[in-house]
Amino acid sequence: MALVAETTRTRAIGSLGLGWLFGPLAILFVAFLSVPLIALAWRGIESGDLSEQMTSAFVLDALRLSAITSTFTLLIAIIAGTPLAYLLARRDFPGKFIVEVLVDLPLVLPPTVAGVALLVAFGRRGVVGEYFDDAGLNIAFTTTAVILAQLFVSAPFYIRTAKAGFQSVTPEYEGVASTLGASPLRAFWRITLPLAWPSLVAGAILCWARALSELGATLIFAGNFQGETQTMPLAIISAFESGKSIDVSIALSLILLAAAAVMLLLLRVVTRTAPVRM
Repeated sequence: MALVAETTRTRAIGSLGLGWLFGPLAILFVAFLSVPLIALAWRGIESGDLSEQMTSAFVLDALRLSAITSTFTLLIAIIAGTPLAYLLARRDFPGKFIVEVLVDLPLVLPPTVAGVALLVAFGRRGVVGEYFDDAGLNIAFTTTAVILAQLFVSAPFYIRTAKAGFQSVTPEYEGVASTLGASPLRAFWRITLPLAWPSLVAGAILCWARALSELGATLIFAGNFQGETQTMPLAIISAFESGKSIDVSIALSLILLAAAAVMLLLLRVVTRTAPVRM
């Protein structure tokens, strides 16, 4: 008993010692993260015309375009990314390592580089884009370009999280379903997909949030045209460049901040259901 008591006392002292050592640094860093966000919210409230700025045509156009393009981006990521995530989780095939690197690369690639790559590939004189141009289809500097730019940088978040979800499902479940006469597709829909569902939802949240906040690739590949390619992050840039009131930028920033907070809360709820690995 004495040994147990001594061990408990030692652990308590050690824990307290680390608390005194790490606590001030942790408080400073939390303050660093909190002060800008609090200042942004306070400035928006203090201005007194926040509601007026949020309902202006400039802000509503950017908000509408961001919501539409981010949603389309998410739908494409789910439709095309789910099969890829499943194959990466369940199958070994030639070139799998290269595919995994290509999926992960946009996560660490500077967005401006992604924009240049998309422009070189799908621009009017791009490797692929020139054939579209010959057919009368122009992709660059259109709303379609916004969606492609968002998809390029945000889809990996969905694919990686969905892959982790599929890996967490025991393959034997699919084998049992197969012995009971279920086809592979039916086993996927009835067994694997429901079990991996929390991870897929979490990946969708991350994908949509990243698409909503995309700036660099969109600016280079799609341009910054109000009502056509000007998403909310680009509208913030335009508000500063055009000499508009800083209240316009604050209004747009608060909308994005609120959307990010809601997405983070949803992600927390989902990860409480099942842990998400990336």
